[in-house]
Amino acid sequence: MNARYRRLQVALQRARLQAIALNPGPSLTYLTGLHFHLMERPVVAFFTAEGQQAVVLPRLEAPKVAGRDALQPFFYGDDPSQWQAAFREAIAALGLERARIGVEPTRLRVLELRYLEAAAPHAVFPSAEEVLADLRVVKDADELAAMQRAVDIAQRALEAALAGFRAGMTERELAAEVVVQLLRHGSEPDLPFQPIVAAGPNAANPHAVPTERPIQRGDLLIIDWGATWEGYFSDLTRTFAVGEVDEELARIAAVAAQANAAGRAAARAGISAGEVDAAARSVIAAAGYGAYFTHRTGHGLGLDVHERPFIFGGNDEILRPGMTFTVEPGIYLPGRGGARVEDDVVITAEGARSLSDLPRALRRLE
Repeated sequence: MNARYRRLQVALQRARLQAIALNPGPSLTYLTGLHFHLMERPVVAFFTAEGQQAVVLPRLEAPKVAGRDALQPFFYGDDPSQWQAAFREAIAALGLERARIGVEPTRLRVLELRYLEAAAPHAVFPSAEEVLADLRVVKDADELAAMQRAVDIAQRALEAALAGFRAGMTERELAAEVVVQLLRHGSEPDLPFQPIVAAGPNAANPHAVPTERPIQRGDLLIIDWGATWEGYFSDLTRTFAVGEVDEELARIAAVAAQANAAGRAAARAGISAGEVDAAARSVIAAAGYGAYFTHRTGHGLGLDVHERPFIFGGNDEILRPGMTFTVEPGIYLPGRGGARVEDDVVITAEGARSLSDLPRALRRLE
């Protein structure tokens, strides 16, 4: 944590920010190891470019910060009329009344922003999104170990869920079984997302929500799921055939798997994220389904399920060892079905290593 904070200090100085203010979420956990609920009681931590740390929080959370001498607490009680005073005290103690205080726009709520603005009416609050993304985008050995564990849990859980599969189950029933098995196999309860289980025409929607539709013979079945370990996520997708599927559905599943392989093979340090997208997309386009690949090839993965680097056409961000992301090309035929194959990869000195290894070819379920 100290090494991460030293890197943050350098980044803040380069960005001409005197401090950063974070509410509960992955970046706060990354810097402190602390977990807070996002609730009606605001929690905001401050980290300054000069090395000071403080946190405004309800008194009931005092045990979480006990013994952390570097993190100065400013407590408030249950009466909301006390809350603003705690923010003013923290801002004054850190000397931030007229500072440039970076914030995380995808995380900071209007609730916390209003308290900050009232406590420091002469301060400005620019986005520090890139500062934080740069800090977190390259994973260290401990982070990669946690992500590998999250992948392993997810893969074992899916196999256990499929052991009880039968045609006629609803999408919701199978999704519930996937969740149960994720927890039984060791995932933390805060899953990266609720599993996507989509069959038949519903599989043509990349972000389908499981329904009461029975999974039928002749369907392609997409399962998109993930596990959590020590706050780090996995995110995987496999496509299955329920009984016999028609020739074109089997073809798009094969093409999606080929595109996944091409994306993983292309990924290496020194190339752009956009080149990985192009490698996967070209396979699908060459097969005549380019118009039916309707999303980016992948996204970064870590403490957030979607973070940098984003794998889309034209993204010039250069891949570096330690970057982790998904490769998940798909083909979606409206009214008929869809296929997607997704793996989690890490850039290494030699190329890219897949953290996931479940078979990618179309697998038949009965």
